[in-house]
This record gives sequence, C-alpha cells and structure tokens, in this order.
Amino acid sequence: MEEARKSVKTVKLTNFHGVGRRKSAVARVWIKPGKGEFVVNGRDSNKYFCTELARKDIVIPFSISRLDGKFDVSVNVKGGGEISQAGAI
Repeated sequence: MEEARKSVKTVKLTNFHGVGRRKSAVARVWIKPGKGEFVVNGRDSNKYFCTELARKDIVIPFSISRLDGKFDVSVNVKGGGEISQAGAI
C-alpha cells in the first residue's frame, strides 16, 4: 500500500488548448483555472451569442462535470452560424 501512495503524482493545472469543429465553424479554445470568465472573439459570451440555446450549449460540459466557475475560457471562432459556432466550442 505504501508503494501505491508514493507513485501518485500531483498534476499542476495550467493552460489547455483544443480545437473543435462543426459543419464549417472552427473554434480554438483555451482553458485555464480561473473564476469562470467566458470570452468569445474578445467579447463576453453572453453578448456574443444572441440565443439562450447557444449560451447554454457552450457551458453544458462545465455544468455536467460540476466545474462551473472554476475555469476561464477564451475562444476564437469563425465560420458557420451561431448554433454551429456554439457546437464547435
């Protein structure tokens, strides 16, 4: 049992980067530990997306994993319409 405890390593959370695509929309996403800020193309996500459906679509992964408000997200997205962009994110 002592050997198992010694082999466990602590991982320091830093910035993470990913790319998402849906139809013709491409999103480049950076995630880092923070206070829950969500910025899309330099604007607050609530101001960038007009529909409630798109706003909810981008935060569902955080809600399901109970990580609401624990990460700051910065996104560059282009192409497609609003729903496709939200899906790419």
